Amino acid sequence: MAEATRGEERAGAGPPPDLPVRRTARIVLADERDRILLFRFVDNDSTIPGGTWWGTVGGGVHEGESLSQAAARELFEETGLRVPPQRFDVVVARNRGVARFFGQERWYENHYYFLRAAGFELDASGWEQIERAAIAEHRWWSAAELAATAESVHPPGLARLLPDLLAGRLPREPVEVGPD
Repeated sequence: MAEATRGEERAGAGPPPDLPVRRTARIVLADERDRILLFRFVDNDSTIPGGTWWGTVGGGVHEGESLSQAAARELFEETGLRVPPQRFDVVVARNRGVARFFGQERWYENHYYFLRAAGFELDASGWEQIERAAIAEHRWWSAAELAATAESVHPPGLARLLPDLLAGRLPREPVEVGPD
């Protein structure tokens, strides 16, 4: 589930003491045609102006679960694609900040992986109720479409990150993605 943050907090800042923390594992999923799968989320009570944004596959890390285990589980739940957790070995980007999603304000710590998957059809049968309520549609975006859109896309800065990811150049350290 994509929770869009209200921008990154000041450098070095941690979560406000009164907010719960939600760690997420997210996947920038590319197909064989260099397109990225994004979901369009609708939540009129979110911190996003207009309550609509496009976001990556992924969601919350359960207690006792590693980021890579959460990425593999979320990928399967949201797309039907089964990939072993070992395939999620490099966090390519991250961001953090305060966001309100379906009436709950939290501090989000989002971790993004990159994965290529050729020739599969999205299977939404594993969606939980919140995904069925929040996801209005899905679509595959080219890097050019993503760079040109005026729609809200999360993580911010995804379009800048894509050329290197699609070329197989993964960063040595996670890139901090924030407002464009």
